[in-house]
Amino acid sequence: MFIKQCIAASAAIVGLALSSVVLADDHPYTEGPVVNVAYIRTDYGKTEEYLKYLATTWKAEQEAAKKAGYILSYRVIMVEPRTENDPDIYLVINYKNWAAMDEQQAREEAILKQVEGSLTASDTAAVERYKIRRVLGSWTGREIDLK
Repeated sequence: MFIKQCIAASAAIVGLALSSVVLADDHPYTEGPVVNVAYIRTDYGKTEEYLKYLATTWKAEQEAAKKAGYILSYRVIMVEPRTENDPDIYLVINYKNWAAMDEQQAREEAILKQVEGSLTASDTAAVERYKIRRVLGSWTGREIDLK
């Protein structure tokens, strides 16, 4: 009889433990893609020049990353800045998950070599872009899809 009570008590404890794990996994959402947003402010009179870069080199880089499966999507959003220190362009890139960002530098360098010819050419172009825009910052987060 004592053995049956011990087995029943053990089964009850295991059952409670498993049910609490199941309940903990029952979130009101599912995890979506990871999003990176960069804030850009173009210098006065240089917006079209920067958009030309985005439509050519930057787009080619994003398309190569998408084709390689490194990113899901990308987009450019233009906004009306409220002050001189607000962004006028947002660059948005979607990744499948956080793990998709592993080894990102090596992947980006390979794509830069492919699109721009070499890392030296890419660095030179980055210096030139610095003359027409400022990167104000960025953030990275995960989309949450509500059930």
